Amino acid sequence: MQVNEYQELAMTTLNPELSKKDVLINSVMGLCGESGEAIDIVKKWMAQGHELDKEHLAKELGDIAWYLAEAATALDMPLEDILQANIDKLKKRYPEGFESKRSTVRLQGDL
Repeated sequence: MQVNEYQELAMTTLNPELSKKDVLINSVMGLCGESGEAIDIVKKWMAQGHELDKEHLAKELGDIAWYLAEAATALDMPLEDILQANIDKLKKRYPEGFESKRSTVRLQGDL
């Protein structure tokens, strides 16, 4: 499956009664909530002696993907464009791969 196909299919489950503004608000709140659920699984593994529940974590990552697609949709942007822009930014920031110095010392305008 291609990422824009995922976005299109995922958005068939978007509440059609929401305004663009409400879709954007819902998406960023959803990203925060689902990220919290994902970190809770990792916290239990790291700090509480639980086995890492990979299946549950994968489901939460899927929910994060849904909300990311929703945010892209609210912005009228293909998810592929957002992901490509991120790769372009990372290639510029780390042309030879990750370097600690480039991570801590950023050029002006490098968000």
